Amino acid sequence: QVRLVESGGGSVQAGGSLTLSCAFSGKPYETFCMGWFRQAPGKGREAVAGIDSNYKTSYSSSVKGRFTIAKDNAENNLTLQMSSLKPEDTAMYYCAADNELQCCSGDYCLELEYGSWGAGIQVTVSS
Repeated sequence: QVRLVESGGGSVQAGGSLTLSCAFSGKPYETFCMGWFRQAPGKGREAVAGIDSNYKTSYSSSVKGRFTIAKDNAENNLTLQMSSLKPEDTAMYYCAADNELQCCSGDYCLELEYGSWGAGIQVTVSS
């Protein structure tokens, strides 16, 4: 069974940077597809970024050019580097995993119903 544990959240001023990490465990095929999602208070869950088994990445339009997703299979770690942060980036951020191969084709990794989720970590950006 996949286990996902997020870390690295916190508070930062607008324009600043923050890097989230997601330590994962489980069988390799269980994390072929991984993504970051977020949910702000009173809003629905939003896909942020995804990465697949070929290391193809996808980003939502709201974060493209500011956020970078990366996966290190040797260290079992997924990261999300966030820069030029805005107050509207404030949310609970979640790491997710699934066994779908090449899931970022056609940005499907941003729409996929992931099977495994972390508990989430808070990111707060102040103006």
